[in-house]
Amino acid sequence: MPEVKEPPIWRDPSKPLKARVDDLIRRMSLAEKVAQLQGGMSGAPGIQLLGLPAYNYWNEALHGVANNGVATVFPEPVGMASTWNPELLRREGTVVGIEGRAKHNDYATKNGGDSKWWTGLTFWTPNINLFRDPRWGRGQETYGEDPFLTGTIAAEFIKGIQGDDPNYMLAMACAKHYAVHSGPEADRHRFNAQPSQRDLYEMYLPQFEMAVREGGVAGVMGAYNALNGIPCCASTFLLDDLLRKQWGFEGYVVSDCDGIRDIWGQRIHRYVNPPEEAAAIAVKAGCNLCCGGDYNALVRAVQQGLLTEKDIDQALYYTLWTRFRLGLFDPADKVPYSKYTIADNDTPEHGQVALEVARQSPVLLKNDGILPLDRSKYKRIAVIGPNGKSKSMLEGNYHGSASHPISILDGIQQLAGPNIEVTFALGSPNTTNRRTAAWSQQDNVTNRPLDELKAEALEQAEQADLIIYAGGLTPAQEGEGFDRESIELPECQQTLIKALHATGKPMVMVHCSGSAVALLWESENLPAILQAWYPGQEGGRAVAEVLFGEVNPSGHLPLTFYRATADLPAFTDYSFSNRTYRYFSGTPLFAFGHGLSYTEFDFTDGGLESKNVPANGTAKVTFTLKNSGSLDGDDVVQVYYRHVNSKVPQPKLALCGFARMQLKRGESKMVTVEIPATRLRYWDTGKRQYVVEPGKYEILVGAASDDIRLVLPMTVTAQ
Repeated sequence: MPEVKEPPIWRDPSKPLKARVDDLIRRMSLAEKVAQLQGGMSGAPGIQLLGLPAYNYWNEALHGVANNGVATVFPEPVGMASTWNPELLRREGTVVGIEGRAKHNDYATKNGGDSKWWTGLTFWTPNINLFRDPRWGRGQETYGEDPFLTGTIAAEFIKGIQGDDPNYMLAMACAKHYAVHSGPEADRHRFNAQPSQRDLYEMYLPQFEMAVREGGVAGVMGAYNALNGIPCCASTFLLDDLLRKQWGFEGYVVSDCDGIRDIWGQRIHRYVNPPEEAAAIAVKAGCNLCCGGDYNALVRAVQQGLLTEKDIDQALYYTLWTRFRLGLFDPADKVPYSKYTIADNDTPEHGQVALEVARQSPVLLKNDGILPLDRSKYKRIAVIGPNGKSKSMLEGNYHGSASHPISILDGIQQLAGPNIEVTFALGSPNTTNRRTAAWSQQDNVTNRPLDELKAEALEQAEQADLIIYAGGLTPAQEGEGFDRESIELPECQQTLIKALHATGKPMVMVHCSGSAVALLWESENLPAILQAWYPGQEGGRAVAEVLFGEVNPSGHLPLTFYRATADLPAFTDYSFSNRTYRYFSGTPLFAFGHGLSYTEFDFTDGGLESKNVPANGTAKVTFTLKNSGSLDGDDVVQVYYRHVNSKVPQPKLALCGFARMQLKRGESKMVTVEIPATRLRYWDTGKRQYVVEPGKYEILVGAASDDIRLVLPMTVTAQ
């Protein structure tokens, strides 16, 4: 350890942040510095002579604090996105930050300031990769298929997690997996993504730029895969040129776990050979923290001249910066978030936020008038299906443990009322495919014969006035390290659903999944389908409230539901040709933005403040939205654009604005949505820059990407 005679100003909160970080760094030996760059399970060790506590950077909180006991569990991120409510999701982020801080304070107070795995304040969330292909197992962790919707939601969720104090962060978010990462999971450590320039800049990167510029995200995680032959964690282009120099990122960069090993591994990228060279090239590219043990090679790398101690200092600066911004070295009375204790975890108030997200999340895909359920028509309701009674399904993946989770069956039983008998039969497992994600333990697994399960379900159905089928997927069929081979509903469930339908009893389907499923037969034959995602601890209550009309459904799809696996390009094809609502040439089963209500909304009196907008200006879209139905309700108004006479190929339409509106029955509201012309940009491959092309456009206003109500011509002029 170097001998430093000056007083340790790193402990003095009155000193400038940079001076404090630099002072701490200069007091460490090279070996101590390298040890502080460990972000895996063991974390960064304490340094007793300096009074530096141990800290573990790895924590998770995609939809609630994960892996650390009881916490408030929100809907899975794809279900969060279906609310189209960034303000609500910022409130969710605040809950996550408070509960994470409460758990950290509790552990650190009892352990001399140290933290261990899952107790730190650096959360590796959100996952803002695009849900490019519905077969991707981790797509449920994302906010869907659109970069603008994803970036808008991510920015607000990040702000909630990080808090609004000017000096200290409540907790830290980390945008992952940067960049061009969306399966297949089996190849994620070795895949070399080679998107076109336009796909890269128009689809894969914008949401990360928004997380930095608009969300102020504190961390970014480098992806496993390579981009155009260079591993992402070794890419100066990604980690320095774009992230820091162009976007102004000030935080830390961490590798995905064992991502540095992928750089040199013989069966992986084989980008360089010895581990010393891999560690050195990653640090110099801008990967500051290693999740894993591969930065242990950095001492040897310095000795071999592969990088300098100054390079180590730069990486360590960004890494230690996090702990200073979190106030971990300052007196408790200086840090406003020190007040949180374990009593602030899993509170009724936090549960209320989870309930509100769960209420706004379900998407009514189809309704022939059977919903909302009229209690006077039914004396016995049979809830049938593998997800009806499941509580583990509610939690999705990367989750905490809900203290009082409410299953779909629980919710229906609670809301049906005293005059309706509610029965349950499993009917079928989710799937008979034994190739499931090994770590996804589910509570609805059964070894009972299919015929026995089916017979029991049919007996219940025959005695019922109404069947509510609660099925779909669980995180055992889709998750990290595990993709789906097809997007159809598992065959055992298809067989059961058709048998139940053949009874002639009215039947409603509650479909749970983290991805789009091809429900073609179901959409043609069942009177109602409600997409419930993995809805979190309050999911059963929220689903039941929607079914019985206590809550008017208002969720809208953040992705496309295709009709069949055959509609999809090859999973490994990273081109967006014929993918997502922007470029899909076929007819979707349910379109991006789709979502029905129990009331009706009319769009009238559409106009633009000016039909001529300069390329550096802002279009102001106005229209009247009227609730013309008989019930109060929310609608998500969506604004898209289409370039009419572009010189280059453009998407069919692209989202550029939206607003969630709440209207009483019969009420009308004037809606204004501002669209900066920069949202109409595309990547000019010749100039290698974004361009807002002058010309004729159409501004499209509606309730879904395939339900456009107003078409407003607009001309963009040169600035």
